[in-house]
Amino acid sequence: MKKHNFYAGPSILPDSTIKNTADAVLNFAGTGLSVMEVSHRGKEFVAVMDEAQALFKELLNIPDDYEVLFLGGGASTQFCMVPYNLMKKKAAYLNTGAWAAKALKEAKFFGDVVEVASSKEANYNYIPKGYELPSDADYFHITTNNTIYGTEIKEDLDVNIPLVADMSSDIFSRPIDVSKYALIYGGAQKNLAPAGVAFVIVKKDILGKTGRDIPTMLDYRTHIDKGSMFNTPPVLPVFAALQTLKWLKEQGGIPAMQKKNEEKAALLYDEIDRNKLFKGTAAQEDRSLMNICFVMNDEFAELEKEFLDFATERGMIGIKGHRSVGGFRASTYNALPYESVKALVETMQEFEKKH
Repeated sequence: MKKHNFYAGPSILPDSTIKNTADAVLNFAGTGLSVMEVSHRGKEFVAVMDEAQALFKELLNIPDDYEVLFLGGGASTQFCMVPYNLMKKKAAYLNTGAWAAKALKEAKFFGDVVEVASSKEANYNYIPKGYELPSDADYFHITTNNTIYGTEIKEDLDVNIPLVADMSSDIFSRPIDVSKYALIYGGAQKNLAPAGVAFVIVKKDILGKTGRDIPTMLDYRTHIDKGSMFNTPPVLPVFAALQTLKWLKEQGGIPAMQKKNEEKAALLYDEIDRNKLFKGTAAQEDRSLMNICFVMNDEFAELEKEFLDFATERGMIGIKGHRSVGGFRASTYNALPYESVKALVETMQEFEKKH
């Protein structure tokens, strides 16, 4: 039976990424060695890093005054690297979920943190609007997609202070105007590669202005100067990321991805809204295209475990909601085919007939 992978992360990757990476584990670039055992300084791997950075820039139309970095430590290390490198005295944070809250907590080590708005009181089921930013903040931090709660900021914000975004779970899912951001970062394990590498897109002229000394490994300038090769990079995830970037280009780039993602999300949200057994948890206007969260309608709450077992038997993997929310979560990242969403919708309809 075909398995449909709805895991929230680590999550589904394109077939070509998995196959090409598996091949390189056995024999990388005709060297007769595994990609896991060659020198990262060798010409074969340097070529991988160079091409991955170039494709990243091409796919997102990144301006020339920005750099793309591949770093270890995941997005969670970026929670401290961002304020270390950018905060002089004060930063503004929008609290839209668990990861936004963790980023905010880390920033407090470096100065005054203003929580401009939060949706915590409603279990993060909407994106706050109409807040005011302190004009003297060094930057404004947002988390564009909230994997646990299924909300997403789907447009580039216009703000009058440097904008920083954690795009771990929606990078490459829709076009973005990189010039509106000072820095964009994310973990790779949703739309790009296996866990183990983080990407950073940073405007070079915002760095070096805090007046503080920064440990070498936590200074973005270190990694810019050394082309993400100051220390040994996570070679396997970077190689896999390159395969995904090539796949994205073959698919028609980011506009083509956005169209497919909107079609997948519409199919599933329409069924959630139609089916008497289920209801969505995120505010309609803030519904994520990447993580679709839903629960049983109140009068059918006792059927939750039965539906989970029913769906699992039919090949739906990873649809259990996060423990802090309950219910169900279908992650519909770029690599998830339309057919998988269709199979989940048919499973929901079959379960409805049963009850």
